Amino acid sequence: MASVDSLDAVRPPAPSRGPVPWVAMYHSVGDCSDDPYRITVTPERLDRQLAWLRRRGLRGVSVSALLAARTRGEGRNLVGLTFDDGYADFVTEALPLLRRWDCGATLFVLPGQLGGDNAWDPLGPRRPLLTADGIRQVAAEGVEIGSHGLTHLDLTKADDATLRAEVADSRDRLEALTGARIDGFCYPYGAVDARAVAAVREAGYTYACAIDPGPLTGPHALPRVYVGQNDTAWRLRLKHGLHRLRRRPVEGL
Repeated sequence: MASVDSLDAVRPPAPSRGPVPWVAMYHSVGDCSDDPYRITVTPERLDRQLAWLRRRGLRGVSVSALLAARTRGEGRNLVGLTFDDGYADFVTEALPLLRRWDCGATLFVLPGQLGGDNAWDPLGPRRPLLTADGIRQVAAEGVEIGSHGLTHLDLTKADDATLRAEVADSRDRLEALTGARIDGFCYPYGAVDARAVAAVREAGYTYACAIDPGPLTGPHALPRVYVGQNDTAWRLRLKHGLHRLRRRPVEGL
């Protein structure tokens, strides 16, 4: 995997108005036979989806690399690839495919749940999360590490102390764990409000990912496109086209 994604320094975007970048949202990669939340794609499906990107002249990269390229006036052929929660199968299933297709990615992890599982999902199978060593391994492979909070809480319902811990303390822990700057945050459940955005900005993150943040859309509330097991080539083409139509230019992007 190209190491440029991990080396590109992200600076605050220059004031501008441009189309919102296309950022794909993944979670787990593995067996999806029992998947009530539709958070899993099989390795075979991910392989086909990455192949589709490359056939169209697109390349998946980390969000940091995508935003850095756009700040330079480049990156029209780049797509952000994000994987939420930090599942252990990222190392065994996703990482080899990213290498195969010369793609980068951002992995959003939970430093308060190292080596745990997706206990926040009451239905479906328990899926193991990466340990501290696993996160270091992923970072060493050139994948950008971002924070998904400490414990996967809905930040719009958190009190002030909890909000600070989930946002600022998680960044501190990840920087200590990886020895690198942590620029990106991802709102658990995609739940975001103005208070959460302010907390993320004040904690020093360069950007943050949501799902559909509406009027909050900006560098600290980037919309993402869900990509799942049913997304074949024609569905990806449709989603890519609709994104361009739906997302108006936004200041700073």
